[in-house]
Amino acid sequence: MKNLANIVGAMAIVWALGAPVANAGHATRAAAATYPQMAPLSQYLIADRASEIALARSAAPQGISAKATIRVLAPTGYTTAVKGSNGFVCIVERSWMSPFNSSQFWNPKLRGPDCYNAEAAKSILPMMYERTALALRGQSRDQIQAAMKAALDAKQLPPLAAGAMSYMMSRQQYLGDQARQWVPHLMFYTHLGVTWGAYATGSPLILSPQFRGAPEPLNMWLIPVGHWSDGTPAPGR
Repeated sequence: MKNLANIVGAMAIVWALGAPVANAGHATRAAAATYPQMAPLSQYLIADRASEIALARSAAPQGISAKATIRVLAPTGYTTAVKGSNGFVCIVERSWMSPFNSSQFWNPKLRGPDCYNAEAAKSILPMMYERTALALRGQSRDQIQAAMKAALDAKQLPPLAAGAMSYMMSRQQYLGDQARQWVPHLMFYTHLGVTWGAYATGSPLILSPQFRGAPEPLNMWLIPVGHWSDGTPAPGR
């Protein structure tokens, strides 16, 4: 029971973009920051297109990202900056991909470089594009959640593709005011109800609070790895 309490306590700390808070040293500063609504759009955009391309590529090892399609955020949504050839799509996620109950949902500083394989690009990215379109139209958090549920109920978004996964291994990630530069990790997507042994003794697997049927009908599993995408060692957390 003590171990379970520790897990629940850790999960209760703020999560952003599926990454748990692990650095309590920033807690005091982060507690003072609140993001009740969307900031001006300019704060979410990256003015230098080349910088956003490089940040997106940093999500995965060069052997993957060098031949990946790169998409960058524009005022109208994500656009293709580089056409790739290996089926992967690298992108920098913004704060509205956080769980809907996250305090970081509108944090304009949040940057989550992510590189999706072909299966995830077909089935996970459309959900991200839809959330982004709603945010850019000025929808509130509650309106985005309701619209996503309606779109999913109406089957207007593609179903989860088997084998969907992504890389999130960038040293430049900023996953929230507390998480900040968390740890490099891989992400795997399954339907709800799948049990892979997350939090079992000795298991490296983490079940993210992102999605989980609220409203996207899928689970996202995280597996931390020991090095960043550039090959340098990552600190254990």
